[in-house]
Amino acid sequence: MAKNEDAELVFCPLGGVGEIGMNFALYGLGPAKAREWIVVDCGVTFPDLTLPGVDLVLPDARFIEERLDRLRGIVITHAHEDHYGALLDLWPKLKAKVWMTPFTAGLMEAKRQSEPGSAKVPVEIYRAGERFRVGPFDIEAVAVTHSIPEPVSLAIRTPLGTVVHTGDWKIDPAPTIGPMTDETRFRALGEEGVLALVCDSTNAMREGDSPSEEAVGEGLRGVIEAASGRVAVTTFSSNVGRIRSIAEAARDAGRQVLVLGRSLKRVIDVATELGYLDGLPEFISEEDYGFIPRENLVILCTGSQGEPRAALAKLARDEMKHVALSPGDTVVYSSRVIPGNEKAILETKNLLIEQGIKIIEDTDALVHVSGHPRRNELKRMYEWVRPRILVPVHGEAAHLVAHGSLGAGAGIPEVAQVRNGDMLRLAPGGAQIVDKVPFGRIFKDGKLIGTDQEIGVRDRRKLSFAGHVAVNVVLDDRYEIAGDPDLVAIGLPEEDAVGEPLEEIMLDAAIGAVESIPRVRRKDLDLVQESVRRAVRSAANDAWGKKPIVTVFVTR
Repeated sequence: MAKNEDAELVFCPLGGVGEIGMNFALYGLGPAKAREWIVVDCGVTFPDLTLPGVDLVLPDARFIEERLDRLRGIVITHAHEDHYGALLDLWPKLKAKVWMTPFTAGLMEAKRQSEPGSAKVPVEIYRAGERFRVGPFDIEAVAVTHSIPEPVSLAIRTPLGTVVHTGDWKIDPAPTIGPMTDETRFRALGEEGVLALVCDSTNAMREGDSPSEEAVGEGLRGVIEAASGRVAVTTFSSNVGRIRSIAEAARDAGRQVLVLGRSLKRVIDVATELGYLDGLPEFISEEDYGFIPRENLVILCTGSQGEPRAALAKLARDEMKHVALSPGDTVVYSSRVIPGNEKAILETKNLLIEQGIKIIEDTDALVHVSGHPRRNELKRMYEWVRPRILVPVHGEAAHLVAHGSLGAGAGIPEVAQVRNGDMLRLAPGGAQIVDKVPFGRIFKDGKLIGTDQEIGVRDRRKLSFAGHVAVNVVLDDRYEIAGDPDLVAIGLPEEDAVGEPLEEIMLDAAIGAVESIPRVRRKDLDLVQESVRRAVRSAANDAWGKKPIVTVFVTR
């Protein structure tokens, strides 16, 4: 391939560039019509209120699905949902071997067992420091620090140059769970020569350095020791280092830890099996709650993003069978707010405050730190790796542009700004966008996966805005109305502004629409159906100011 003058090395993101989450990157090597491909990460994002009923948002991978004969494998950098959460759902179409670390593999298997019918994914295990080949790509896993066990950056070596794909990372001099970001290996890669740095931009707008996880543990210890009642701490389930910090702080304060929430328990099971929670006291069960004095208990729970079915929201609504909070207790948010979740989080906090519970967040004490690099950490990575090209990824437009400006100011020769669907040629020659490929979002809705139209999200949006009216019109042998039509309205007001029932207004409109059609033309049932639909929508709009979805059945 190195001898092929038409060979190119390209980078093409289908998710995670121009947005937070849903990371899905492609690297291609070879001539334009015969490239061999790998996927790096296969993540999800989560639905907002504009996607009623949707469970998960996944990247549209049709571009690589149409090239499966040249897909050589999938490499996962770590086990956060936005990097691996789509794998079980997309793998049946991709059908390629997957490389991941032991913790990621353990978490995926636990997830698979909790979702009946999920595919059995063929996995190759790798560890930080190891090298392996995926097709023509020679890949080295380099240890980094992040808010989850076993995150790695990937040094992807090719005949046309080496790309360092950082994944999610930070520089932490004192992580709760090691190892530290491997400065020695990054410097060695820089000496070897790095063509491109494809780098996390999440905190590119934040000055300085991130605090260490050890400092967060000290902050949590101070809060727990100062509390007089129970302490409930909510954090991201995957942050095993934080779980360990909370458990150690509780132990040092003479408290026991109760865990609430399925996702936390699943992560703890995998982390325990791999030894990440060795040396900690055993967690207690919900049945033991009533026997533990308030001042001797820490509750570790899910729900940091205001999820209504998570443990913290249930505690706020006093809906748990065995566990409750009382006035004077403390709730600690050892987490950040994911954009879009502000309202749900505030609702939970207000319910807790109404109960007389004290809220502590990262603005009150050092109880959380991000797992992503701030600007000083990014500059250090540039110094270590010395890339010819910087490609900012993992962020919205503001993050990507800020990161690009930082890199240019630090002396990186080329900064390539790309977005989802851009095919960036990294070599040969200067970095250049050479194509635009299909990309987008598909949705997991119950057991089904499809576009917003295929799974009905578009109509659900309309239904949530203006409701639905079903009308059944029966015509007799003479094409006269056989009794009043049946009409059922869901999600509409009961009366108009002057008190007249809205269903009666729409019913009159339906009857009037049929009677306005000459009887000889009523033989065209489609014509009758459309006339009634339009009349009912118009009557609703006149009385209410909104047009519901109207479904009409005409039979004879």
